[in-house]
Amino acid sequence: MCGRFTFTTTPDKIMERFDLSEILFELQPRFNIAPGQPIPAIIEDQGQRRIGRLRWGLIPSWAKDEKIGYKMINARAETLQEKPAFRNLFARKRCLIPADSFYEWRQTEKGKQPMRIMMKNEEPFAFAGLFDTWTGPEGQKVHTCTIVTTKPNEVVKDIHDRMPVILRQEDEGVWLDREKYDADLLQSLLVPYDATQMRAYPVSAMVGSPKNDVPDCIKEITEPA
Repeated sequence: MCGRFTFTTTPDKIMERFDLSEILFELQPRFNIAPGQPIPAIIEDQGQRRIGRLRWGLIPSWAKDEKIGYKMINARAETLQEKPAFRNLFARKRCLIPADSFYEWRQTEKGKQPMRIMMKNEEPFAFAGLFDTWTGPEGQKVHTCTIVTTKPNEVVKDIHDRMPVILRQEDEGVWLDREKYDADLLQSLLVPYDATQMRAYPVSAMVGSPKNDVPDCIKEITEPA
């Protein structure tokens, strides 16, 4: 599962890292992004990458009630081609969700300890995402997304039994290319990220509330003895 993440990278660095020509909205540092909120997402249209905002929590186009989105913040990589909500999106509506860390909670003798998981070099990366557009009863269009998850790597496995799919930078273009659909190739990208490039450290329990979206959320603490 992936239920919280951060994206604190500066707009200039985002444009360079993800090959974007412009960002048409104000991008503020986010230290505790939660489901139901608008999040940055990157798609490719006729060879050009564009970044916009999608609501986190997928509402399939055929859904009768938008509340289903709160149950679909993640999509399991192993069953993408089987689930009706994801099968067509896997073929045609793939996106990148930029981030620079995510949170998971490790069970300890004294309760759950939130951990921040990130790259050792602190560089931004991209989750594999799927998106869709739902039209409400009054004609309003809602653009939403979900984050693909996979089994954990060596850094994450002692914290949680799932982790978000982090794409290798060289594979991001393949994931975004909607003109070439090779299910086996795409499925091969949905694997745990190289653990040797990642680290995890404990952070304050304040990240448990999405109301807390401040730099202290990512501050490393000393775990309770």
